[in-house]
Amino acid sequence: MANKIIKGGYLSGYRTYIISGAGIISAIAAYLVGDSDIFTMLQAIFTLGGIYFLRRSNEHKGGNNGKDS
Repeated sequence: MANKIIKGGYLSGYRTYIISGAGIISAIAAYLVGDSDIFTMLQAIFTLGGIYFLRRSNEHKGGNNGKDS
């Protein structure tokens, strides 16, 4: 059971997406509550969005080991 929790279980392939989504929601919530300004919120959203899309693009490149056919 502990090994399944450490490796992520059935969500192991989605950890990056979950963290990025939670970070974006957190940045929006911090802005709405008044803890940060609009520029800090946008910086966090763009950074976490970039992490999401970098992970997404690396998933599709794994089939041919990075070589173009």
